[in-house]
Amino acid sequence: MKKLKNLLFFAALFFTMAKPALSQKALRCEYLENPIGLDTSMPRITWQLDDDRQGAVQSAFRVAVARDSIALKNNQDLIWDTGKTFGDRQMLEYVGEELEPFTTYFWAVETWDKDGKSLGISKVASFETGMMKVKNWQGAWISDGQGKEVKPAPYFRKSFNASKKIKQARAYIAVGGLYELSINGQRIGNHQLDPVYTRFDRRLLYVTHDVTNALQEGENAIGVLLGNGWYNHQSTAVWFFDKAPWRNRPTFCMDLRITYEDGTVETIATGKEWKTDLSPLIFNSIYTAEHYDARLQQPDWDKPGFDDSQWKGVIYRSAPTQNITAQAMPPIRHNVKIPAKSVNKINDSTYVFDLGRNIAGVSEIKVKGEAGTEIRLKHGERLSENGRVDMSNIDVHYRPTDDSDPFQTDIFILRGEGEETFVPKFNYKGFQYVEVTSDQPLVLSKESLKGYFMHSDVPKVGMVKSSNPTLDAIWSATNNAYLSNLFGYPTDCPQREKNGWTGDAHIAIETGLYSFDGIKVYEKWMDDHRDEQQPNGVLPSIIPTSGWGYEWGNGPDWTSTICLIPWNIYLFYGDQRVLEENYEAMKKYVDHIADISPSGLTTWGLGDWVPVKSKSPVEFTSSAYYYVDANILAKVAALLGHDDKAEEYSALSKKIKNAVNDKYLNRETGIYGSGYQTELSVALHWGLVPDDMRELVAQNLAERVATDSFHLDVGLLGTKSILNALSENGYANEAYQIAAQETYPSWGWWIVNGATTLYENWDIESQNDISLNHIMFGEIGAWIYKGLGGIKPDPTNPGFRNVLLEPHFVNGLEEFEATHQGPYGEIKSSWKKTKRGRVSYVIEVPANSTASLILPRSAKLKANTQFKQIKNERGSKVAYELSSGSYELEIEL
Repeated sequence: MKKLKNLLFFAALFFTMAKPALSQKALRCEYLENPIGLDTSMPRITWQLDDDRQGAVQSAFRVAVARDSIALKNNQDLIWDTGKTFGDRQMLEYVGEELEPFTTYFWAVETWDKDGKSLGISKVASFETGMMKVKNWQGAWISDGQGKEVKPAPYFRKSFNASKKIKQARAYIAVGGLYELSINGQRIGNHQLDPVYTRFDRRLLYVTHDVTNALQEGENAIGVLLGNGWYNHQSTAVWFFDKAPWRNRPTFCMDLRITYEDGTVETIATGKEWKTDLSPLIFNSIYTAEHYDARLQQPDWDKPGFDDSQWKGVIYRSAPTQNITAQAMPPIRHNVKIPAKSVNKINDSTYVFDLGRNIAGVSEIKVKGEAGTEIRLKHGERLSENGRVDMSNIDVHYRPTDDSDPFQTDIFILRGEGEETFVPKFNYKGFQYVEVTSDQPLVLSKESLKGYFMHSDVPKVGMVKSSNPTLDAIWSATNNAYLSNLFGYPTDCPQREKNGWTGDAHIAIETGLYSFDGIKVYEKWMDDHRDEQQPNGVLPSIIPTSGWGYEWGNGPDWTSTICLIPWNIYLFYGDQRVLEENYEAMKKYVDHIADISPSGLTTWGLGDWVPVKSKSPVEFTSSAYYYVDANILAKVAALLGHDDKAEEYSALSKKIKNAVNDKYLNRETGIYGSGYQTELSVALHWGLVPDDMRELVAQNLAERVATDSFHLDVGLLGTKSILNALSENGYANEAYQIAAQETYPSWGWWIVNGATTLYENWDIESQNDISLNHIMFGEIGAWIYKGLGGIKPDPTNPGFRNVLLEPHFVNGLEEFEATHQGPYGEIKSSWKKTKRGRVSYVIEVPANSTASLILPRSAKLKANTQFKQIKNERGSKVAYELSSGSYELEIEL
């Protein structure tokens, strides 16, 4: 019988391979589509049901894995077969035979619906392993023998002969620094700034490329250009990256693994037979810019037949670390090409280009001129009164030792042979304007320059639109700022710092996850956290770091990332792996705060950074985040089965809560501290307020914002809590009034003054802290999904297995729609006011999930629905239970 079932399974598989599958979609391994170069021994497999029937539920599933698609189709050589397994899981870890390196595995899934009927077999998906273990590397680490102070970037090349017909080829490359790889004159891939930044002496990433089509039978040539990146930081700034303990001349190790049609394998590896020379890239800094002298070009240097007799031999180098792992995440790319919106000719040798929007990335110029002509491209976010680029808001932390490395200013020296193109390879900047100056007259047009918006190419999973153009522009600006600060790790700004500021990142974590599928970036960043954590649990304020940030800027209000990031990933994806990997680090961190804060209160932290006018006590906000961390840790311990620790940290969280309330809560008036917006909203949002006082504290907060004319009076920490505290406690209209505000201080004030990204300071005329592309005030992007669309993950059924839907049909907004692509599929919450007191509400709940619709008790449903009975009643709210499917409701308010 089992054999017959297997035959039926794979007969269906053969049939579905010939036509598109309708039963499953979004097949992913490690949250990536058909990835190559994985190192994990237990990769996660996920899928979604493609079943839009009302109440669609998966009752069982079956996953099979084989080493090739033919074996999978014929039910042969299966290395894992779950068999028909009852349950609604759509994610599981591979636990079959031990995975081998350099191997492609194929898999498919069959699912059964709620009636026990098979929905068919999915299309075939695949994943491919990489090195798996460091010992599998064959190449040596090589460099060019120059010192770390040498400016020009090095070329490396090797010729070899492929004497047989090639079936498949993979290039595995690990680099201290950055690289561009080419084979036979063809640049490999469209990644930028690989590998992404890590603490190089503790963890280094390698990248896998499919180079099958780049190779040819016969003579081949490999070319590698190395850049400095954060590994050999030559520019000088306040964070001392030039003094990093790992700093050295760039180095790399590479294995080019060729599988021939006859089944034999040959590896072309780095070693002494490689040759090296200096390149035309005469200076490169990830922080400042690049300088390129086209007169030094060596045409065809990366092609067969090039004469490298004048090139030098390479030297062996020690590996920066023995911890070399696969870079399995969306790469940084030139994601959007942006033509110049306008150009202003200042004189015959000076032009100022305007892209029309603020971005992180690079510019590309096409120009003709005489050999030796020096062109400078100065990038900035704003203009001076004379129309030239003004960088005074972004160069304040740069500490140059001379004038040879101007900030955000590329230098291009022409070769003098027709039209020439320059675009940086190992740098990115934050800018809207580019001032082009030359030491010779130039003829440029608006078409001479374009920009490339760069960021980690995370898939979009969210969308928002409404009847308020300012609100939509705020959401767009928030996403632009978020992406501008996602380069393999979350940063604060793409120009002045490029640092992984922890506080900015945990404030924006929900904003990022609602709109983008960022789990792989954050999992990598949590690896960075564990690399940087000291034995006593302390974390630096910027991660990764070369050593700066352990003595300033850290503390629970910032470095709560160690708890908040994993917890939010768990809520959004329902995946416990990130909790398991970071549990010990969470404990060490919380235990350290407990050791230095026996009273339950702590003054360790920065506080409500860049407030409008009222600054809440650091002790209050830091203690609040200490409470959040202990509370999360108690939940994680319980989830992972550490019941004794769950009780311990639950007791600790109660101790902290009591200590905060004993000192800061006036139980007669319901006022925290001085009654500032931050104090009241932080206490409400993070659960510090006693249950019997929430209503009074919320009322005090609403009265406070009314006194402030529905404008913000918060800093960084307050922006996380203010809108949520209002909308979650009966004051959604007041929250919307703040969110939609267009006068100072507000998000809308930036928008009406031309912002396309979020700023660092509410006061756009501020003399300091005024980067024009900052993510730290970005919580509003998440609140739009939560406070208006009402879409929230359910902590008791995470990963949107059950969706919490609590829309707010606020005054002043006529239409609103939000969608989010969760692990089970697309969630939609869309409403439109139709006539006085009535709302048309459209809901979509993805297959195999449910939703809890929470409405005011006074709301009346005026539609024929298939809702189950009322699940519960909570004060002024009523919750209804929805199965999967689409719903169109009419609600009378």
